[in-house]
Amino acid sequence: MNINPIAFTILNVEVRWYGVLIGAAMLIGVFLCYFRADKFDIEKEKVLDICMFSLPAAIIGARVWYVAFNYDYYHGSIIDMLNVRHGGLAFHGGLIFAVVTALFLCHRWKMGTWNLLDLAAPAVALGQAIGRWGNFFNQEAHGGPTNLPWAIEVGGEMVHPTFLYESIWCLLLFIFLMWLSNRRSFSGQIFLLYVMLYSIERFFVEWLRTDSLLIFGFKTAQLVSIIAIIVSIFLYYRRRKQNVI
Repeated sequence: MNINPIAFTILNVEVRWYGVLIGAAMLIGVFLCYFRADKFDIEKEKVLDICMFSLPAAIIGARVWYVAFNYDYYHGSIIDMLNVRHGGLAFHGGLIFAVVTALFLCHRWKMGTWNLLDLAAPAVALGQAIGRWGNFFNQEAHGGPTNLPWAIEVGGEMVHPTFLYESIWCLLLFIFLMWLSNRRSFSGQIFLLYVMLYSIERFFVEWLRTDSLLIFGFKTAQLVSIIAIIVSIFLYYRRRKQNVI
């Protein structure tokens, strides 16, 4: 399968589908949060202010995470570390950096932290559903060989389209979280369910991937997923007991 990763060229600069889709995912996420902010008692302008800091933090975090776990490859080349045009962004790093930045701003501006996280969770899930297709155009984030009818060809071999598995799951997760947003019984419920359900999917899909980041021989994404599942379940029941909106 010959997939052209270049979307278009401007002044001899190639713009990749990966960047186009990531950019589109972020933009759609911002609009979604902006127009739903009132439902969570958050000022629309504050949503834009937080996005202005959190989105760049997400990109930085995604790249730092990826480079950190591939340091042997990037060691000694600052230019290669900074070059994200060929992919190399790790979602967990981006999410952690973005959430930490948002939490800091919420504390500084005295905003409802859990309400903001609940507002953002569906947008993040939708962004993942869109952004994962960037992996398709880059022919990355795929699984091992398979004979399943929905396999895709990469390098002359039929493999699991793990990017597609995650995209479909995140789209369904987005629909579920949007439905639940009007029925939430406590603040933090939407975000914690997002973390819990996404982490469950990521843990199992990671078994199939062939390009996983490793730490001490273990797949980093699986370790992070296990921790995220445990912490989110604990906080979910704690928040539900407090029953605070």
